[in-house]
Amino acid sequence: MTTEAVETETSSPSFSTPKQFCEKNPWETIGGLRHKIFYSKDNGLEESGAIIRVGRKILINDPKYFSWIESGQKGGAR
Repeated sequence: MTTEAVETETSSPSFSTPKQFCEKNPWETIGGLRHKIFYSKDNGLEESGAIIRVGRKILINDPKYFSWIESGQKGGAR
């Protein structure tokens, strides 16, 4: 009996800590990003799924963050 390996293409999301995200994307300052994270319930960032909270750790789903930026950042600035 032979079995074929089934290849599945999974595009795993790219996660970054806020510091790593700012190092990869120098246009975003750490202070500006922390501000967005602090108000994530008001500005739609949390609803978009762009940030994930694991205990006290915060991870940013890079593709969803860029989608949120392109969507016009629901909620406006504070």
